[in-house]
Amino acid sequence: MAFFTDYTTLQATIANYLAREDLTASIPEFIRLAEDRLARDLRIRQMLQVATTTTVVGDSTIEMPYDFLAMKDLHISSTDPVGVLTYQSPSNFFRNTRSTTEGQPVNYTALGSEFQLAPIPSSVYTIQMLYYIKPSYMSSTVSSNLWLANTPDLLLYAALGEAEPFLMNDERIATWAAMYDRGVISLQKSDDEGEFPAHPLTITNSTR
Repeated sequence: MAFFTDYTTLQATIANYLAREDLTASIPEFIRLAEDRLARDLRIRQMLQVATTTTVVGDSTIEMPYDFLAMKDLHISSTDPVGVLTYQSPSNFFRNTRSTTEGQPVNYTALGSEFQLAPIPSSVYTIQMLYYIKPSYMSSTVSSNLWLANTPDLLLYAALGEAEPFLMNDERIATWAAMYDRGVISLQKSDDEGEFPAHPLTITNSTR
């Protein structure tokens, strides 16, 4: 695989793989589509970020972070013990939670660009969220991002896969798709094994 470390050399590598010198205007589009594809397909530790916000008394909503993709954990960090918030689908949220009464929130759902809490906060609570971010796009002024730093092979395969239909080179689509899919499965497996023990936990009895 060709060596690339930034947005400029990635574009050159894609052009080299495609054996084309006339795609200067199109290659950034292939990369942008590849970045969107990775954001849909991957949830790895490098994408996790912590953010905090505070509730407003009588207001059941808090705003999603601008780069939010998916929630990993949401809890109230200002109470003792920490208050865990449980996700509910929108339909369950309005049918089965105390969404019209006030108290300490115990459930949440996602609506548009906001999270809805139930019960409605009766006090000012500090909410801490651990969520997967959508990395910033690369551009002429952003030379690298999370994808290039952590998944350069998948970024390349995805971009090449986006290029082939444009070039009407359909026989190559399956090749890049297979390499991309294999890489995604391998990376997600590796990430999961890094988060959880490889061997079952054991419980031992102690005496005193």
